[in-house]
Amino acid sequence: MIDVDRLTAWLDQVGLTGDGSAPEVSFVTGGSQNEIYEIRRGDLHAALRIPPTSAPASRDEGILREWRIINALEGTDVPHPPALGVGEDPAVLGRAFYVMGYVDGWSPISVDDWPEPFASDVEAKRGLAYQLVEGIALLSKVDWRAQGLEGLGRPDGFHERQVDRWTAFLERIKGRELPGFDEAAAWLRTHSPLDYVPGLMHGDYQFANVMFGHGAPARLVAIVDWEMGTVGDPKLDLGWVVHSWPEDTSSGAGSVAGYVDMTDMPSRTQILERYAEVSGRQVDDIDYYSVLAKWKLAVVLEAGFQRAGDDPKLRAFGDIVLQLMGEAADLAEMSDYRG
Repeated sequence: MIDVDRLTAWLDQVGLTGDGSAPEVSFVTGGSQNEIYEIRRGDLHAALRIPPTSAPASRDEGILREWRIINALEGTDVPHPPALGVGEDPAVLGRAFYVMGYVDGWSPISVDDWPEPFASDVEAKRGLAYQLVEGIALLSKVDWRAQGLEGLGRPDGFHERQVDRWTAFLERIKGRELPGFDEAAAWLRTHSPLDYVPGLMHGDYQFANVMFGHGAPARLVAIVDWEMGTVGDPKLDLGWVVHSWPEDTSSGAGSVAGYVDMTDMPSRTQILERYAEVSGRQVDDIDYYSVLAKWKLAVVLEAGFQRAGDDPKLRAFGDIVLQLMGEAADLAEMSDYRG
């Protein structure tokens, strides 16, 4: 729980005084990595993001990294939560934390089905998909150096490091064989993008990590959960979005990542075209990014599966990992991309 007296003193110190009353603080959501609390204090309506006490010490660095990114996005076209203040000293609340403006919107991960009018209005629903991809297209255009993000990542050699880095990661947590891993890894070692223009990337971009405004037309109001943000190749965010996006989204098209109904959404080709139009980047090498996204995501989810224990959510990753790795190997084998 949050120490409200300490939080109040800190809010006063950084000028987030609202009407001067004691803030109302309520728990919103959280897990092993981060917790989010809602803060109301007069006209101040904010959200506080903080690692739980059980999280490793490195999460404090992650929180400060997230803060650095959303603070740098001020003044850009990228929808994001407003950056209000950061608490770097763990003596205040026990961990590093930051406070951002509370976003009035909804997330696809928190609803069982598309809310109205998106459930019944096909064009409105299609707008959600276009807004999703436009978010990372705008992100790819951010001048990260001008926004003070020099040193956030290591853009030089980004692609050359991917296979070695994630192979070593898998070896540390390995508990079973993953069919297709070696084949996809070998393909990635012998292929590369047609061009590589470093930029700010989210690292886990999907419907689960964005918020939309209420009502039509579709409006992306915030990209959230920046813990994997870095300066690297923004087109890997695109690969993350489209690697399982169906070309045919007619009735019965299924879902992306098991939680989003894709029926009547724009096709994969249309999504790629919109990204290219808004970002100004070519997408002819999307097979490379799709193979990398499937392969890398499989390794990331395998880590969760290996520590699952009796957690049914993490145990469910087991079959998803095998499917993703198989798809990565199949796409590598069938692709005619020669970059």
